[in-house]
Amino acid sequence: MNAAIIFIFAVLGLIVLGKLLAWPLKILIKLVINALAGGILLLLVNFVGGPFGISIAINAVTALIAGLLGLPGVVFLIIFYVLI
Repeated sequence: MNAAIIFIFAVLGLIVLGKLLAWPLKILIKLVINALAGGILLLLVNFVGGPFGISIAINAVTALIAGLLGLPGVVFLIIFYVLI
């Protein structure tokens, strides 16, 4: 009887632990996808915008903005480049 109760609590504990660990994993996966999309978009903007005089330097700051924000970050960088 005691073994069954311990087993039930152990399974419930594993389920709760799995839920707690899955939440940060989802955030990490979303961050990696945004970083890849932002980097590809930066390269695409530099490739396509080169003939038009639009080129965004890829450095730590622009990579961080594009990586964290994804498409809106790249749009922000383009607007910032055009205004400055």
